[in-house]
Amino acid sequence: MARPYWKGSISFGLVNVPVALFPAVRRKDVRFHLYHDADGGRIREKRVCTLDDREVPWEHVVKGYEVSKGQVVTLTQEELRAADPERERTIVIEEFVKLDQVGVMLHDQSYWIAPEARSGKAYALLVQALARSDDVAVARIVLSTKEHLCLVRSDEGRLVLTTLQAPPEITRAATTAKELQMAEQLIRSMAGKFDARAFKDEHRARVEALVRKKAQGKTIEITAPAKAGQVVDLARALEQSLVSARRYGTRAGRGPTRARRRAPRAAARRSVRSR
Repeated sequence: MARPYWKGSISFGLVNVPVALFPAVRRKDVRFHLYHDADGGRIREKRVCTLDDREVPWEHVVKGYEVSKGQVVTLTQEELRAADPERERTIVIEEFVKLDQVGVMLHDQSYWIAPEARSGKAYALLVQALARSDDVAVARIVLSTKEHLCLVRSDEGRLVLTTLQAPPEITRAATTAKELQMAEQLIRSMAGKFDARAFKDEHRARVEALVRKKAQGKTIEITAPAKAGQVVDLARALEQSLVSARRYGTRAGRGPTRARRRAPRAAARRSVRSR
């Protein structure tokens, strides 16, 4: 099993359940390293002191905060925990709510919660109670010296913790009734039945294909990216998008095909570019 990201306990009422957190998401990115273009040597980052220009090993690196010009206060990890020792290692449940009361766009990072030694019974009790009540717990946790609001929920016999993020402030713009009507028509014309298996990571596949092509000594053709245009007539862009969606549409009840997904976007780009 992978090493736990965090260890502590879940606290609700007078009950404390020792647990550990494990990342629930593993990202499958194409990872590149940095190399020197002149000789192909690997580029590595070093921690260099600005005063003596020497590399500093990790055991001599400390965290510091600049309180004023030239005055830096350093703190050890133990000293940082002293700011709130209870919250540092505790998932403090504050209330229970229904999941649909928390917008999905507020969800940030998710972690599996696993029971520690001899806490299996209390852990199972919380899992079953949340599942039967169909509630989620609103809690607080400190990760990397930052307090996060989070949710704790039951998922197929396990507990999942999801940190929450605050939504950004968005300036609302006025729209006309005609624009809203056409936008709704465009949404209906592009409606389909969601199937996550139909949406593959095409960009990653293309990047891997480029790597294989370059490794075989083939030349990579460079094409100039399309310039982003400015919206000059929103109503006209919606009209042309509707025309394209109807032209490339599929039978009702089927998910969007590649041509159907691309066509409205291409038409929209053509119609909104500045002239």
